[in-house]
Amino acid sequence: MTETQTAAELVEYMAKALVSEPDAVQIRVLANEQTLELETAEADRGRVIGRQGRVAKAMRAVLAASRVGATWRLEIID
Repeated sequence: MTETQTAAELVEYMAKALVSEPDAVQIRVLANEQTLELETAEADRGRVIGRQGRVAKAMRAVLAASRVGATWRLEIID
């Protein structure tokens, strides 16, 4: 399993645990920028972002603390 797949699976796992429509979670990998884009159902975006961005910051912190995610960025698509 590659670093890219592992980082994407970690973000997908966290996002699916938070949302009410886990089938709508999509992760896109922009490998040239080492960026992961997270897209969810419109109704679930607030759950993933959280109040004042706390959930999004926590997801980014977990990704950065992981062995494979230290060099990756996470962006949540509106």
